[in-house]
Amino acid sequence: MKYAYTNGIILDGTRNMEPLTGRAVLTDGEIIEDIVSEDEVTKEYKTVDLGGSYLLPGLINLHVHLATSGKPPKSSKKQPDYTKLFQLLTSGKLIQFGVKKVLENYVRTELMSGVTTIRTVGGILDFDARLRDEINEGKLTGPRMYVSNTAVSVPGGHFAGSIATASASAEEAAADVRKIAMTNPDLIKLMITGGVMDSSKEGEPGALKMPAETVKAACEEAHRLGYRVAAHVEGTEGLRVALENGVDTIEHGANTNDEIIRLFKEHGAVHVCTLSPFIPYALFDISESHCVPAGVRNGQIVMDGVIECAKTCLENDIPVGLGSDVGCPFIVHYNFWRELWYFHKYVGVSNRDTLYMATLNNAKILGAERITGSIEKGKSADMIVVKQNPLDSLSALRNVSMVVFRGKQYRHPGFRKMDEIDVLLDKYM
Repeated sequence: MKYAYTNGIILDGTRNMEPLTGRAVLTDGEIIEDIVSEDEVTKEYKTVDLGGSYLLPGLINLHVHLATSGKPPKSSKKQPDYTKLFQLLTSGKLIQFGVKKVLENYVRTELMSGVTTIRTVGGILDFDARLRDEINEGKLTGPRMYVSNTAVSVPGGHFAGSIATASASAEEAAADVRKIAMTNPDLIKLMITGGVMDSSKEGEPGALKMPAETVKAACEEAHRLGYRVAAHVEGTEGLRVALENGVDTIEHGANTNDEIIRLFKEHGAVHVCTLSPFIPYALFDISESHCVPAGVRNGQIVMDGVIECAKTCLENDIPVGLGSDVGCPFIVHYNFWRELWYFHKYVGVSNRDTLYMATLNNAKILGAERITGSIEKGKSADMIVVKQNPLDSLSALRNVSMVVFRGKQYRHPGFRKMDEIDVLLDKYM
């Protein structure tokens, strides 16, 4: 079908976007054919009257874990054992079949919430790649996916034994990268430091776990095979080790210094800011977050480091992307709009620039800017429709009235929400 999206206000996703009226977006199948004056629309196009709503590019989330729902623990004394959970979820073909069905629902939820592209950074076996391929083949409903499959960690490291390996040496890490490459990923993910969730000592989150020689071996092997490397980093020492040894994107971040900024620039690295996972630890009452006692202070330390890293990178023209760390406690598969809201509030970036960062800017970080990220002639028809102006308030993105992905329309998209989580998160906005 050929469609003409008319009577809307276009926000095209480019850095200096301004509301554009009186124009029609023409699509032919999966592609944006042109953007023309509304009086130029011919009868070959089926008109989609947007009724004065806002039409903008689909959002792009650079940090997603499909393996979990975001449902928080019920008690600080009953923290999940991810290794045992992983063993259960991969214990047989029938169970794996059920797990995949759950993940299929998660990718659909991502798309229906207005996220048309995701990058997964640690998952169960090769499920993410299989989902990506089935979406591309038209067998499943979900967003465009760039996947890492299983991540690389070390014994006792972040998520080792579940969504990450436990590589005991540099040689093992390189071998594990080769094994992961056989599962057809799009990137490689390393777990270089610990995090808030696995730090039992108050005041010391994000401790370095992966030795420099292991980071170097994994990065060199990944680059040799043609993959970029993303790394979980929540401490300054880990940040230095990651940048010195070849990591391409720093996930989360930490406090910086002159040496760190030099390394970012020297290696052309990118910071992917993720504020959503730290909000519950840093701001919630512990009776609400159900985190371990050390989690409150540690969450605040990491949150402050992520904010400082993002601000300093922006001040020094270092690329910054946005991801929400979907799957962490309280971070569900339909709330990416909150990450934009937090970024605007805590990093102090305008709504316009934040929206740009979550669309075309994130596409550039993925190397997908010729495919998606903005409403421009020749790109994929990946668009969303909202009633209110997100340049006034990014909360307008909370309610999406239409999703268009690769030209296919999803009107009045719906998904199951976790109302208790939303009410609690709203309390701290």
